[in-house]
Amino acid sequence: MKLIPGSKRKKRRAHLDTGAYLAPGTAPGTLTFDPDAARPSIRLIAYSPDDFVEREIEDLEEIRVERGEWPVIWVNVDGVGHGEVLSQIAEIFQLHMLAVEDVVNVGQRAKVEPYDEDLFIVARMPMGEPPATEQLSIFVGPGYVLTLQEKPGDVFDAVRERIRTGRLRIRSSDPDYLTYALLDAVIDSYFPVLDALAEQLEDLEERVLDSPDKSLVSDIHRIRRTLVGLRRAVGPHREALNTLLRDTRYIRAETAVFLRDSYDHTIRILDLLDSQREIASDLMSTYLSALSNKMNEVMKVLTIVATIFIPLGFVAGLYGMNFNPEVSPWNMPELNWFFGYPFALGLMAAVAAAFLGLVWRKGWFR
Repeated sequence: MKLIPGSKRKKRRAHLDTGAYLAPGTAPGTLTFDPDAARPSIRLIAYSPDDFVEREIEDLEEIRVERGEWPVIWVNVDGVGHGEVLSQIAEIFQLHMLAVEDVVNVGQRAKVEPYDEDLFIVARMPMGEPPATEQLSIFVGPGYVLTLQEKPGDVFDAVRERIRTGRLRIRSSDPDYLTYALLDAVIDSYFPVLDALAEQLEDLEERVLDSPDKSLVSDIHRIRRTLVGLRRAVGPHREALNTLLRDTRYIRAETAVFLRDSYDHTIRILDLLDSQREIASDLMSTYLSALSNKMNEVMKVLTIVATIFIPLGFVAGLYGMNFNPEVSPWNMPELNWFFGYPFALGLMAAVAAAFLGLVWRKGWFR
């Protein structure tokens, strides 16, 4: 397991989750880490049907001691950039170097990889605002579950509370049931995110129908991009859970029943994401149609106004030709009428009223 200090990951856009990649031809098991990374926070929960212990770990050798005293231990590591700590953890649990490489090089798709002594699982956990995902790495082995997160903060508070309160099933089960509980928490944590996105889509729909403006384009594009990123993050979970359901070496039959429920939730989330993405696409089409209708209304009003003023311009132009009436009695006799000017104004008003009446009868104002 080779460590390369001083190499920093490139900044990623949250909605893409592109991760970091090593140079082509790099030896397998090569790890890159940030030399300025802070020491990760490590929390240990060990339990049996009758008791449990929970505390922060300062000396990693404490993990070896607890493994020998409890049926199940759960070690959670917040941060994967500290090379020394990651190397010690890998040595304590005898982790395969390729799995550790995937832990450090975040941005992996959800997957399940069995090794000789343990099972390696990668999941994408929704975190942050706007909705993005971070990599969650899970190792399952005899008597232990090891989880590694990119940064502090997760969706496992309910699982921890179940252990603290002594729920019979989780405290009396093997590590595979704890693994199910963690994966189920990750999958179910997408539902609040989808509910929030659904509310945003409803707001956008009202804005499209009531008062479409230019800002709608960027808002619709942003939410579509978020949905695409979530769809790409959630999609591989279906295959990963299906692989777990077929694994009889690490997953017991009684735990597989619960995993099937998580699988169904994954399918439901994917359906919701697909439907919301279609709604977002339809919103863009609706916005363009509303914009086109608004432009048509403006053009209709301008056309009506122009149509009314065309004959008025004709009358005004006719009276502006300035033929001298003294030369010939046929040269604009109206100029000598006593009511010539009121007659011209009345004529223009009558023509305008006639055109307005025609437009009204045609229904163009409706």
